[in-house]
Amino acid sequence: MEYSKLAAQIVAQVRRAVVGKDEVVAKVLLAVLAGGHILLEDIPGVGKTTLALAFSRALRLTCSRVQFTPDVMPSDITGFSLFNRDTGKMEYQRGAVLCNLFLADELNRATSRTQSALLEAMEEGQVTVDGASHPVPQPFLVMATQNPAGASGTQLLPDSQLDRFMIRLSMGYPSPEDEAEMVRRRQRGNPLEEVEQVLDPAGLLELRRAAGAVHLSDPVLDYIVRLTGATRTHPLVLQGASPRATLAVTAMARAAALVRGRDYVIPQDVSLVFCDVVEHRLILSPRAQGEADCRPARQVLAQVAPPPIG
Repeated sequence: MEYSKLAAQIVAQVRRAVVGKDEVVAKVLLAVLAGGHILLEDIPGVGKTTLALAFSRALRLTCSRVQFTPDVMPSDITGFSLFNRDTGKMEYQRGAVLCNLFLADELNRATSRTQSALLEAMEEGQVTVDGASHPVPQPFLVMATQNPAGASGTQLLPDSQLDRFMIRLSMGYPSPEDEAEMVRRRQRGNPLEEVEQVLDPAGLLELRRAAGAVHLSDPVLDYIVRLTGATRTHPLVLQGASPRATLAVTAMARAAALVRGRDYVIPQDVSLVFCDVVEHRLILSPRAQGEADCRPARQVLAQVAPPPIG
């Protein structure tokens, strides 16, 4: 079956549980295919957790969910060693992060130490406990939710941790029509139970390999580099996009091309994903923070000319 048709089937299944957020669903799928982690920033109750669980069902991923609060310990995430009296040895007890899809709910309510417990798993694909490394299952991704900055009991995520998330998305309130449809579906039962499996973990890994093999021409690569480079010289940006952002834009653009039925990237694939990949990585100047709608990434995208495609 064509990869684009598989992607469409996954989106269709997730839409059974998530109403009216087609663009968010599509971009989460691109991040999943690109092998990245997703940060969903929004107020409680708009469907962030439902979105994650719907993807886990459609892709048959083992899923663990942790509600982050100040009393969650790093060992709750990574696991810990426990003495076995019968063997006289310390034995590793698995942590919640050893799964395919780790749902970190309200991540920015946890302490910095607990937040940092996720970094090794996100970057290295393993956790280290008492000097021993334990690989996370593959495929692996973190889907984290955070409440807006300033909400009760929250604190800002460090820049280094934000940089580990491939994209940041916001679901927002549903339209009145979508909200009514959501209520109607709930009257029939739990919409998550209607989500059917499309792929298994092995199939997802194959899709990821296919996305990684999509051709990237030198002109399009130069376009990506010029875009991320322009964020570093923007007058309203104190700290621009990192080289990790360049890699993330490339991976997301390849996934977008695959989903659109092509084996090569065009500039429109880049422009589709650029802002969602880059915006949360930028540190704005005080002057920019005082403006009501300052979006340097969008300005960069409008100013940097894409290459001609013959």
